[in-house]
Amino acid sequence: MVYEKEDLIMCKNCKMQLEKIKELKHLNSKELFILKNPKRVLAVNYPVRLDNGNIKLISAFRVQYNDALGPTKGGIRFHNSVDLSEVSELAFLMSLKTSLANLPYGGAKGGIKINPKEFSEGELERISRGYVKEIFKFIGENIDIPAPDVNTNPKIMGWMIDEYEKIAGKKSPGTFTGKPVILGGSLGRDKSTARGGFYIIEEKYKDVKDKSKLKVVIQGFGNAGQNIAEMLSEIGFKVIAVSDSQIGIYDEKGLDIKEISKYKSISKNSFKTLEKYTKITNEELLELDCDILIPAALGGVITSRNANNIKAKVILELANSPVSPGADLIL
Repeated sequence: MVYEKEDLIMCKNCKMQLEKIKELKHLNSKELFILKNPKRVLAVNYPVRLDNGNIKLISAFRVQYNDALGPTKGGIRFHNSVDLSEVSELAFLMSLKTSLANLPYGGAKGGIKINPKEFSEGELERISRGYVKEIFKFIGENIDIPAPDVNTNPKIMGWMIDEYEKIAGKKSPGTFTGKPVILGGSLGRDKSTARGGFYIIEEKYKDVKDKSKLKVVIQGFGNAGQNIAEMLSEIGFKVIAVSDSQIGIYDEKGLDIKEISKYKSISKNSFKTLEKYTKITNEELLELDCDILIPAALGGVITSRNANNIKAKVILELANSPVSPGADLIL
């Protein structure tokens, strides 16, 4: 029978997670096969003109994993590590999130394989608009609703919704989330990921009067990482380490988060140029002795290789799938 054939799109972590729960959820072979494989996979290559006149071929993906509960929903990331396997796993996780939250959505994810720091703003706009042209027929408020993710932001979503509406010949504000408020975006959307994590930490430690005794380590200082650092420091938590994609900064006595946020807002430089604090690697940061560890960057940073070295009492996951299934068992 068809459902007994080899998986169409191999997502190893998806398969591992499903195998762990199939007995608990009484999944039969047909259900397991359907859940192991995404419903629709788009892999595209399209040309983009660079500022110097040259043409670069851009590789991009969109995976719509499951739409049993409604139109699929999920972010678009710009990163060098983007590939079909990663995007498939993230789409699978989005399907779980929407269903567990009892929302009328399925799960999807998208990605463009670039380092956005290597492109000008004009080039990024052409890359963003080109992506929409390639996937236009397969997205829409009743089909699939993209959103921002790693290295994408309201400006990029604004370019994308504008391109979509140009092609569609009509307004369609429900097709993209995370766009600027002036284009129909939601107030508070930019801080919503961090705020969700903040509420969890706030509730867990509500009986601790002196929050300064609680040491927090945050990997990643993008949208989610920076916002939760600011929120936690404002109510007294001691943030002792944060990092960007290149390096971490550390101070056992606590970092001045307001100063660091200001530095990031006016400088495009890495934390490497911030001389005030001790420099550590992202790997070292994860293994610091702390009360709360918050992976807020990329996935797969805590694995079976380093899980035994994690000293945090609590891990709050703000990144997508930062802890591997193998690490879960060890932790």
